[in-house]
Amino acid sequence: MRHEKAGLLLELARRLAASAEGLTLDEMAAAIGVGRRTVERMRDALWALFPQMEEVSDGPSKRFRIPRGLDGFFQAPTTEELVELSRAVDGLKAGGHGVRAGILEGLDQKVRAAVRTDALRRMAPDIEALARAERTGVRAGPQPYEDAAQIAALRQAMMALRQVRFRYHGGSRPGRMRTVTPWGLLFDRMNYLVGAEDGRAEPVNWRLDRIADLEVLDVFAAPPEDFDLDAYAARSFGVFQEEPEDIVLRVLPEAADEGRRWRFHPDQVLTEEADGSLTVRFRSGGLRELAWHLVTWRDTIEIIAPERLRETLVEELRLALATHDRN
Repeated sequence: MRHEKAGLLLELARRLAASAEGLTLDEMAAAIGVGRRTVERMRDALWALFPQMEEVSDGPSKRFRIPRGLDGFFQAPTTEELVELSRAVDGLKAGGHGVRAGILEGLDQKVRAAVRTDALRRMAPDIEALARAERTGVRAGPQPYEDAAQIAALRQAMMALRQVRFRYHGGSRPGRMRTVTPWGLLFDRMNYLVGAEDGRAEPVNWRLDRIADLEVLDVFAAPPEDFDLDAYAARSFGVFQEEPEDIVLRVLPEAADEGRRWRFHPDQVLTEEADGSLTVRFRSGGLRELAWHLVTWRDTIEIIAPERLRETLVEELRLALATHDRN
């Protein structure tokens, strides 16, 4: 749509929002200087974008208006927005994130409750059609553990800047009580509390499914002001934290198109080579998880550096062959 057409559409929206009794199609056409067929298309476009627009009978004519002014007009959800919110709920449920799905589902219900009944009724067929036609893919992997009371307590501690104490059934001494300053939560195929144990400066990942007897302490504690959870997560290809290394991968020419569309790391640098191959560079730990992923590229990717990554991949392949190769 050209700028002038967008401007006319906004002008029509303003007039419909400013009119208490509404405007007929002829009045709308005269107000913005277009023909009847054009204004019908504009009305339909506004109705699709902002479904709370009302149709009011006035004898043989029909009037249209935007109730509650222009602010309410712009705040009402569209069909696509409601579908995406519902899809996000379904995706979280399918991924095993039941607690977060329940929170988002509550928001979905509140949004729908705020939409006028007649508008929601008009949107329902489109919402149902899109819901049937779209699905969220589910990756194979472990189901994340989520406990509503546990996550609520950890969020309370982070908001109040308080330490937590829990029994941790993992690490070198399973079952030991730990006192930890919460720095953040990482939600993935496994869910983790990121935090530094009392007396230590560096954070580690604590699996939520191994935390028991959790309590929030009345002890002030906060992460460093310069701590960045995104930067912390980017230090590893997955979730295993180790000293980052410079990773260099060569995607062979036949897979270069796929490599350009793939994100190995948030800070990756791609270099096009003369032979059509693609060089990928980034800095990360978690070499074992990276090796597991590189197996899926089969013979279309080559490890240039570090040597330890190549050795890790070979070791994992040998272990798999020792179990499954019966020749």
